[in-house]
Amino acid sequence: MSAQLLLVDDEPGIREAVKDYLQESGFSVQVASNALEGWEWMQMNTPDLVISDVMMPQVDGYQFLKQLREDPRFQALPVVFLTAKGMTGDRIQGYHAGVDAYLPKPFDPDELVAIVENLLARRVAKNATTGDDAETPDLAELANQISQIKALLTQRNAISQSPAPFKIDLTPREQSVLDLVAEGLMNKEIARRLETSVRNVEKYVSRLFSKTGTNSRTELVRFALEHGLAK
Repeated sequence: MSAQLLLVDDEPGIREAVKDYLQESGFSVQVASNALEGWEWMQMNTPDLVISDVMMPQVDGYQFLKQLREDPRFQALPVVFLTAKGMTGDRIQGYHAGVDAYLPKPFDPDELVAIVENLLARRVAKNATTGDDAETPDLAELANQISQIKALLTQRNAISQSPAPFKIDLTPREQSVLDLVAEGLMNKEIARRLETSVRNVEKYVSRLFSKTGTNSRTELVRFALEHGLAK
């Protein structure tokens, strides 16, 4: 699964050009024309990395970054600033605000790709070293959740369904993972069924938590059954 990037820039030409180049480099890219639009999208989705312009109307890059860092969900999210401002003082302001990399325009797109790949690799390495990865639950707890899910499934016909309280857009792969989670399968079993890695399954499950506002597999399956999201 390719990394999901969020690109926020109010200049259509630059936004589309950068998006195209990143997609050609193998990334999945969601675009937003301003910080408000980007923030709204992030309420239902968690990207692997954010690329943001600094000089934008209404909410600039520094304010957007501050908003991200004050939210526990996005405190460790890698952020790259793109800006026409190249003064040292502006770069220092960005680093103090918590930006991970700062690339003045005009820039070589290959340099941006290298920065993105480096930040993503460092994040994966850090999680692997510290074990501080919310997407990999304790095995005993996971087994307990699987047991609870199977108990839920025995009561499936008795669960009354109602429309979801908010709009939920799932990609085909997210739907496939949700259906298999709702069957009570472990991540390794899902990975084997979908011919992908366990790590990718973990990321999909994490995105499902984010999109549904749930915090565990049991909550996710209950939510899916109550709102007709799982087959």
